[in-house]
Amino acid sequence: MSEQHQSDHQQGAASQSAYREGAHTAINDPVLQSALGGLQQRLGPATQGLYQQLPEGQELRSLAHGLRRKAVDNLDIMLETLADRVSENGGQVHFARTDQEAVAICLEIAREHQVRSVVKGKSMVTEEIGLNQALEGAGIEVAETDLGEYIIQLAGERPTHIVAPAIHKTRQQVGALFSEKLGTPYSEDPPTLTWDARKALREKFLSADMGISGCNLACAETGHITTVSNEGNIRMATTLPRVHVAFMGMERIVANLEEQQPILRLMSMGAAAQQIGGYVSYIGGPAAADHGDGPQAFHLIVVDNGRSKILADPEFREMLCCIRCGACLNVCPVYGKIGGHAYGSAYTGPVGAVVTPLLFGINNHADLCTGETLCGACRQACPLEINLPRMLLALRGKLSAGDPEWQVEPQRKMETRLFGLWQRLNRSRRLYEGFLRVARLGQKLLPARQGMIRWLPYPFSGWSRSRDVQPLAAKTFMQRWQEREQQQGEGRR
Repeated sequence: MSEQHQSDHQQGAASQSAYREGAHTAINDPVLQSALGGLQQRLGPATQGLYQQLPEGQELRSLAHGLRRKAVDNLDIMLETLADRVSENGGQVHFARTDQEAVAICLEIAREHQVRSVVKGKSMVTEEIGLNQALEGAGIEVAETDLGEYIIQLAGERPTHIVAPAIHKTRQQVGALFSEKLGTPYSEDPPTLTWDARKALREKFLSADMGISGCNLACAETGHITTVSNEGNIRMATTLPRVHVAFMGMERIVANLEEQQPILRLMSMGAAAQQIGGYVSYIGGPAAADHGDGPQAFHLIVVDNGRSKILADPEFREMLCCIRCGACLNVCPVYGKIGGHAYGSAYTGPVGAVVTPLLFGINNHADLCTGETLCGACRQACPLEINLPRMLLALRGKLSAGDPEWQVEPQRKMETRLFGLWQRLNRSRRLYEGFLRVARLGQKLLPARQGMIRWLPYPFSGWSRSRDVQPLAAKTFMQRWQEREQQQGEGRR
């Protein structure tokens, strides 16, 4: 095994171990279980209700999927047009091939403008590239301004949900956290806690040198980026500091504002079961000379970081249509039990189970795509009807057979051999019936309880670790059918 393969294998094993440990911890956390259950009970059905009430009908979702696919298929032209328009508006566009390049560009902008403090709006891409840690390592103070993200930052944790990052925190925990970190009197009252955070953040806004935001969708035709939020803080983060730096995944773009409108509507429905987000902002560059509000400088950093490879693969290109609304998290039975921390990435739930392996290594994150149930709820909940189950299966196929293009080493080789043996047994009636006879005898040696097998030997032991197994019937269906036919024939005579 080469050193690179050995390193990837060790990283993959560590990731899988972390996934299982995180899942076990989450399942045994009653606070988290209650929070996730409440979230899914509220948002999942409410989102489906809004889909049913669309004036345009379900065709709007198909239309939006087609618009996103058109943008992905013409990404080179749209990104070039966007860069030209942003430049015309007085801003600067930077293209980053990797997470390191994206971070380096931001640090250089900070050095150029002598930035000492930063306020940030919610941004999944900056979570993906580890921007906060890099800024803090350079001696720059960073403050998240989305209330949920602010709570998580103070706690030193990762978000557990795309839209509700602090869903796993109780108000008692938040009260204790604010008392410790902000020095405020302990309170469990949500309005009081919100006011405490508002006072602390207001000082950050007024003194910050740079504001950082994400980008929900960019418009190539006008050179605007759009942010959608239910808090007004992101507007202060993008207008009060003298420098605004926006990060966007390179796929987050549409051709024009007309095509952007249905996608933004559906994004709000998927994210929070709303007709439209509370704050929709269109940002087109630095403040004009005759305008008092807005930054003096605007920079847009367009991040690739593995997206070009997804774009080049027809099997996974559809993943770039994702708008990161989090609707799939609100219905996924796996996410509903293990939460977001087990995924070990900025992206959680079904979307994370696909995009994280594609961006950071399929072998390294094998448990994510094999841990989903393939029930299809994510596709039904997705406002764009993205076929996540198909891509989850494709990832499993690569883990089974390997794939040089994606540098995937085959895993679960014993499982592959067993399925090959099962395939051969099913092709021969004689072998199949012989196998059943032997298996019926063998199962009598296994421990049983109330007519159910309690334990299976390796390599099937994982299946029986948390469930009992139905034993093989004394007779096959075919045998019973033949006996029934024989009995009916005798009865007719």
